[in-house]
Amino acid sequence: MAADLGVTVNTVKLWRRRYERMGLAGLAEAARPGRPPTYSRADRDRIIALTLEPPTGGATHWSARRLGERVGMSETTVWRIWQTAKLKPHRVETFKFSTDPDLVAKVRDVVGLYMAPPERAIVLSVDEKTQIQALDRTAPMLPMKPGQVERHTHDYKRNGTTSLFAALEVATGKVTTQARARHTAADFLAFLRQVERAYPDGDLAVVLDNVSSHKTPDVLKWLQANPRVSFHFTPTSASWMNQIETWFGILSVRPSVAGAFGRSRS
Repeated sequence: MAADLGVTVNTVKLWRRRYERMGLAGLAEAARPGRPPTYSRADRDRIIALTLEPPTGGATHWSARRLGERVGMSETTVWRIWQTAKLKPHRVETFKFSTDPDLVAKVRDVVGLYMAPPERAIVLSVDEKTQIQALDRTAPMLPMKPGQVERHTHDYKRNGTTSLFAALEVATGKVTTQARARHTAADFLAFLRQVERAYPDGDLAVVLDNVSSHKTPDVLKWLQANPRVSFHFTPTSASWMNQIETWFGILSVRPSVAGAFGRSRS
């Protein structure tokens, strides 16, 4: 019963005991401890309605302080109402619809490779992380110590950029990488040749996005000369389906974890 109602087992036991002692009267809401709310139901509804509307005064989002000043209530009260209504006006998420006419077919193709790859085929998730900046602070970092946070200079010097090509073997997590100064079609083709040499046996199913450098005549010619390699494109505006993106995300914040994700071949 607890699972069906989405409550804890102790909650179910509590209401059963109250029913055994008092019958139907025990199911009525009992008085709760603490001070009653300082706002009415109308105040709550007004706060929620205003929160769902664009703020005034040129602001982009409501803050508890600004909304409290607008309605003559404390900032704490506004926060309490937001919490009960599960409103978080300070947070924003983005979304994007794919307009790819072959969306369904591409999703099925890529997901099918992940869930049920062809027999004796190796599924590789391939992409490149471009414009990686090699930055260095103008002075050594000052480490954290009791009563003092870690500090570093706000300015830095640039030591150039690089592009990282990577191929994630979906079944094992092994990653083949190559760093190159640019990310042209020629650079992509050079990386493909490296990947093909790293996996000399079996068919290679390569999942990648729709960047133009992945479809140049030279790349297509190379594919014809290497029939054991096949491309499987993610839908337009859906490169998040490419699992190498997860590895790139980990690499950006925790390089040591990304290294442990799988043995890297470079």
